[in-house]
Amino acid sequence: MSSRLEHEIERYLAGLARTAASPHTLDAYRSDLRQLLDFLSPPEAEPPAPEAIDLLLLREWMLWLYRQELQAVSIRRKVAAVRGLFQFLQREGVVAINVARLLRLPKAPQKLPVVMTAEQMNTLLDDVAAGKLERPYPSRDRAMLEVLYGCGLRVSELAGLNLDDLDRAAQETWMRVRGKGKKERQVPLPGQAAAALERYLAERPVARDERAVFLNHRGHRLGVRGIHGIVKLYATVLTGDPSVHPHAFRHAYATHLLAGGADLRAIQELLGHARLSTTQKYTQVSLTDLMRVYDKAHPKA
Repeated sequence: MSSRLEHEIERYLAGLARTAASPHTLDAYRSDLRQLLDFLSPPEAEPPAPEAIDLLLLREWMLWLYRQELQAVSIRRKVAAVRGLFQFLQREGVVAINVARLLRLPKAPQKLPVVMTAEQMNTLLDDVAAGKLERPYPSRDRAMLEVLYGCGLRVSELAGLNLDDLDRAAQETWMRVRGKGKKERQVPLPGQAAAALERYLAERPVARDERAVFLNHRGHRLGVRGIHGIVKLYATVLTGDPSVHPHAFRHAYATHLLAGGADLRAIQELLGHARLSTTQKYTQVSLTDLMRVYDKAHPKA
């Protein structure tokens, strides 16, 4: 028989599943809250009731997390899961206050993304177009990579593209993209990506009842894991860098737009960022690149 705390955790996760939470977030929160439940469960006894959990007990849990030598970003995510749980419990009238809000978060180090240069990105895409790596579905692979870079999509957004998301009749090609929180946005499809996509769609197998743009070898939707594998294969063989992943194309998209003079708020809209501060990290990347150029070129550097 489950404890009251376990029951409330399951209710909270079920509520998240009914909202816009991604499967990745649900899996992470389930793991984090299960870890909290295990920590609060003494041997052969039930954990305390939700209203009996106080700030001191949660601080002991955080101290235990620190002793596991977890990274700050991991601890911050676990605290976010617990805060979300107690916010739910407060809203449901199970607890009077959200004691988890009083936990102090560790500072996460500011890590700037490693961004491929425009020359490196163009070389990779040109090599893909030239067929330097023999693959069973070259037009599909090329279209995927062109859309990743040309539109700055998240890998989940690329996997989730449906045929009816493409506005191919308009003079300017647009795509409807479903981002985080199931928020939709319109993204322009640049010429090279549009041409690669049209070539692929002309060859795309007829798959009855399958709405996905990109298909796997079985004629079903190509998933996130499959896209990761394809990107890694091309990057490893053609560039010698197995660390390149689909999100690297999104980083390059934003950084190259900014370097070309695009407005930061316009980039925010194109990327589907809820906060401008998330987009602003690309200004730091550009400034870092500028300083590198300065240090190499300026006689007084």
